[in-house]
Amino acid sequence: MRQRAQGSAAVVAEISAGLLAAKPHTSPKYLYDGLGSKLFEAICELPEYYPTRTEAGIFAEHGAAMAQAIGTGTTLVDLGAGNCAKAASLFPLLQPAQYVPVDISRDFLTEAVSRLQQRFPDIEMTALGLDFSNGFALPDSVRSDRRLFFYPGSSIGNFSPEQAVAFLQGLRANAGADGGLLIGVDLIKDSAVLDAAYDDALGVTAAFNLNMLRHLNHLIGADFDVGQWQHRAFFNEADSRIEMHLEARTALTVRWDGGERHFARGERLHTEDSYKYTRQSFVTLLERAGFATAQVWTDPSNWFAVIHARAIPV
Repeated sequence: MRQRAQGSAAVVAEISAGLLAAKPHTSPKYLYDGLGSKLFEAICELPEYYPTRTEAGIFAEHGAAMAQAIGTGTTLVDLGAGNCAKAASLFPLLQPAQYVPVDISRDFLTEAVSRLQQRFPDIEMTALGLDFSNGFALPDSVRSDRRLFFYPGSSIGNFSPEQAVAFLQGLRANAGADGGLLIGVDLIKDSAVLDAAYDDALGVTAAFNLNMLRHLNHLIGADFDVGQWQHRAFFNEADSRIEMHLEARTALTVRWDGGERHFARGERLHTEDSYKYTRQSFVTLLERAGFATAQVWTDPSNWFAVIHARAIPV
């Protein structure tokens, strides 16, 4: 049964274009409705999903050194904030003057910030529920001095390297003369470790991926049947990226407001990429985007890196 489309005209047009492409695809941002955000929280607790705990270990081990490099009193802009837990863990060290969490899942973010404000009443908080994947301008309510963009969890990997440069150039334009970036980057490692992290034994990542179909139904009035699809994830070594897809279990036709697409059995809908880097390749990418003096912290196994870089004055 089809729903009535609830997304804006631009959202409907974007999703429709992806579904009708020669190789059908969607943006990974549509994985994150309210339920999707909760499922991703569960993924972060899985034994196979190393990025969250590995990054947390880096912050625990090197947080004081990061704070010394960054200083206190920043305007901390948390991109893809989710439940805000990662940024909150750094509050005692960074002591931001203002905390600006940004997330596409507005209701989920609002609830998280409401709880966080009770714990840290002395920090000014300005929640922004918006899609920043295609660039954004910060409102006047966000302080312009000493902006530190915080982008943990290797979410930068959802962009291709060229897209990542363009995205980071947008951050550089918003950072000001005294701004910077603190970013989490997933490093290249054994493909078996990578494959397991995105296709866990409990099937939580599969549920996360499949839930996007329900979200699309809501956004564009589609009639995706979740039971007709299955999760696929694997490391594409040639392109140095994890790919996530949804694969049609049988021949089917999906209809939505203003369009339809036939899928053959086994045909895939590409839902997410997660690019992996070496330390040097990502530092080079940062320099191309207008950030320099990068400081890199890693875990003992060199599975993950947290990098602080300053905006190059223009």
